Amino acid sequence: MVIASIDMKDGHVVQLKNGKDLVLQRDDADSLISEFNKYGEVAVIDLDQALRNTDEKGNTKNTELLKHLLRRGNVRVGGGIRDVKKARELISLGAEKVIIGSAAWNANPKPGESILNVEFLEELNKTIGKQRVIISVDAIGGKIAVKGWTETVDISLIEGAKEAEKYCSELLFTCVEKEGCMQGTDMDSVRALRQAVKCRVVAAGGVNSLEQIVELEKMGCDVQLGMALYTGVVSLKDAFIGCLDFEKAGGLIPVIAQSPSGEVLMLGFANKEAFEKSFETGRLTFFSRTKNRLWTKGEESHHYLDLIKMRVDCDRDTVLATVFPNGGVCHTGSYTCFGSEPDAKSNLERLYATVAERFANP
Repeated sequence: MVIASIDMKDGHVVQLKNGKDLVLQRDDADSLISEFNKYGEVAVIDLDQALRNTDEKGNTKNTELLKHLLRRGNVRVGGGIRDVKKARELISLGAEKVIIGSAAWNANPKPGESILNVEFLEELNKTIGKQRVIISVDAIGGKIAVKGWTETVDISLIEGAKEAEKYCSELLFTCVEKEGCMQGTDMDSVRALRQAVKCRVVAAGGVNSLEQIVELEKMGCDVQLGMALYTGVVSLKDAFIGCLDFEKAGGLIPVIAQSPSGEVLMLGFANKEAFEKSFETGRLTFFSRTKNRLWTKGEESHHYLDLIKMRVDCDRDTVLATVFPNGGVCHTGSYTCFGSEPDAKSNLERLYATVAERFANP
């Protein structure tokens, strides 16, 4: 999975070099998350929280923007999450996962003490669930970096990762020396990390080419993109398609289309060109084996499937597409190819759409 990052500072979207030097600044967070969410989860990072640039209520200049973005996509949140109350609040506001950095680590363990803040992590797991917790194993010189990457603790990357995976579903590794430098990430460290742990690993920091993204994916790692994405060196469309295992799938990837509420609508197959057209036009397109050509669903009936987002499975050989159907999906006229009557969009479906719209646009 390719994860796009939205880093926020002083109410703006920014990209920093080595976590310090401002390289670019933007003010189009809403359009960014709408685009990024088509391809995968989005990491939203409050850099001011990480650096404790907060007011007396613990808010930053990014707080309201963050709350808005949580309603706009599948978001994992990081930056200055130091207590269970804050993590629980973010989950209640719509975050799917929280990224825990400095708060996970015991910077000065006494003899016999854990290198982790075990009491905090255990309470966090109990409150929001281990599956919602991501722990950062950011590194400088092979040591775990904390406090907004301003300090390191005497814990090696691999030692820290092995302990941390007991309390999370994913590890986020950022090579701080490579962050924002567009020089490629530390592949040796990523490889060692992947071999050392069983949980999901997300690699970030310096990724600068489609080839490196594909290599990381083949290694079994997800990839988080920042500078390479904002500077146009890598496109999310190319990254998403490049990580699909077409060879394993015989050249055609099964695509399951579902409604926004999760009702399965149809199954089709897509090659690289079909995925490209789906992303470019915003309408779900397949490769028709009977017509032997690209086929946009609805091109005859005008019952198009407007693309909301795509998600790839763990083996990278099946895709789930969330779409908005403009009429019956089945050639029989039924709402779904799996048995409903014509125009049988349920009351629950309509209620879901109304509630979702009001959450997104209160």
